[in-house]
Amino acid sequence: MRLIGLAVVLAGSLLLPLLNADAQQATKTYRIAVLANESSSAIDGLRHGLGDLGYLEGRDFKVDYAWAGMNSERFPALAADVVRQNPDFIVTWGTPAALAAKDATATIPIVMGAIGDPISTGVVTSLARPGGNITGLSSLAVELEAKRLELLKSLAPQISRVAVLWNADNPSLKVSSRTAIAAAQKLDVKLSFVSTTEEPTLEAVLSRIGRHRPEGLLVMAEPSLIAQGGKITAFATKTRLPAVYAYPEHAKAGGLLIYATSYYDLFRRAATYVDRIVKGAKPGDLPIEQPTKFEMILNLKTAKALGLTIPKSILVRADEIIQ
Repeated sequence: MRLIGLAVVLAGSLLLPLLNADAQQATKTYRIAVLANESSSAIDGLRHGLGDLGYLEGRDFKVDYAWAGMNSERFPALAADVVRQNPDFIVTWGTPAALAAKDATATIPIVMGAIGDPISTGVVTSLARPGGNITGLSSLAVELEAKRLELLKSLAPQISRVAVLWNADNPSLKVSSRTAIAAAQKLDVKLSFVSTTEEPTLEAVLSRIGRHRPEGLLVMAEPSLIAQGGKITAFATKTRLPAVYAYPEHAKAGGLLIYATSYYDLFRRAATYVDRIVKGAKPGDLPIEQPTKFEMILNLKTAKALGLTIPKSILVRADEIIQ
């Protein structure tokens, strides 16, 4: 009997690695394609969020990236190429990316990591039930442009002319511009809009801004400008323009102040959408969520260089102060 028992144990021990190997082979590795203008630390929130939910990168999921850079008109071609690769999910950042993904596929689940206003731009017709194969999170960027303009006026109360750097081809920013104009009227500020599409290079666009002789600068929430933060902030510092931005990268590059939704938190929460769809939920049945976390970063070094006295109301509200 002991010999029989020993044989059973040995057979089981030999079979166990084979069973484990079969289990590992049975584990699906979900392929996620990220469609955005360019890389950002915010997008890491997606990977980290999946990790928090128990997914192991490389084993349970793999992320591929498709970048449009400053040329948002590349999104339709990029989206078509992504769809040909047949990923399990497409995660987007920004309205042009979301629209391109929606036009490219009606079957692959699309999770919007961040979008300004999905209803007014025609991406979906309802936040509660977006329908089809698309869902995700709104960044409320449209509403926040007014708040950023108010903060700029608080930082430099004397300003009356503000240049606005934007992308006239971004449907979301067209809505945002109306919000900014309404806020400017209340603040008795005149806005001069300069689009990234007006000149072949960003340097030429910034030069055009200078010709308007502004007293302040509002850089709208345009994802294609994230990696251009160094050039924009250097221009603002050189021309002694108080400026307010939408992305942390700009503050770290020397920008005076950023106030925005926490994009990292949005992408971290986007991971919960991927998880729910993996578990059987239909994208179109998942409500589009609003942001719950906002961040303000003040670059005190830049403020001193511009000779600004920062109001206490802003100092106490800042989540991070760069000395």
